[in-house]
Amino acid sequence: MPRLAANLTMMFNEHAFLDRFQAAADAGFEAVEYLFPYDHPADVVAGRLQAAGLKQALFNMPPGDWAAGERGLAALPERRDEFRAAVGKAIQYAKAIQSPLLHMMAGIADANDPAASACYRDALAYAADATARDGIGLVIEPINGRDMPGYFLNDFNLAVGLIAELNHANVKLQFDIYHRQIIHGDVLVGLEKTMPVIGHVQIASVPKRNEPGTGELDDFRILAALDELGYRGYVGCEYRPAGETVAGLGWMKRL
Repeated sequence: MPRLAANLTMMFNEHAFLDRFQAAADAGFEAVEYLFPYDHPADVVAGRLQAAGLKQALFNMPPGDWAAGERGLAALPERRDEFRAAVGKAIQYAKAIQSPLLHMMAGIADANDPAASACYRDALAYAADATARDGIGLVIEPINGRDMPGYFLNDFNLAVGLIAELNHANVKLQFDIYHRQIIHGDVLVGLEKTMPVIGHVQIASVPKRNEPGTGELDDFRILAALDELGYRGYVGCEYRPAGETVAGLGWMKRL
């Protein structure tokens, strides 16, 4: 049975962010993830996590100005110094919160631009070394262009190739089933082929990004396949509840 982590950015929005930790625990989750914790002091987030008896699965490095449409800094040559400062801030939070993983967002950039490509490779190597020094894993995630137009890392083959090229033991793939289906399809084969480099998995139904089991894929067959393939990490529930969060958790009983 997969180990599920509630995504507190998308789920339990009936509560203020800091109250979502206890709500997730009360609903039966053992772990959580979210996009960003940086609106709150790290010790406050860590305290809510501990009080709820939860584990942290992962969160993202600072993305730049999210409200202005920025989606990461790693592929932006003019933001190199800001990116490196963001890596340091993310590591400080991860150590305080005891997060085993950090996700490095690429940013809005043309994957065919040599300058952006070189910058991303440099950023990945820098972040891999920095996180490894503190025993924190690093993941990169392909994101589909329908949800995030212009995102640099929008192809699983590119991501796997970059991981192989860098050949750094600390860098893994974040395999989001929702994004995989929209970008390439072939989810089960994709999981089998990339399992050796997968560090984290996320799930949501396609195409509406609601609860698993409500879209075009057999999400329960996919979750069973993760067990069969020997995946032992968390599966992040990065979906938007179609209604009230707890009312939509019936899918978990099928597991």
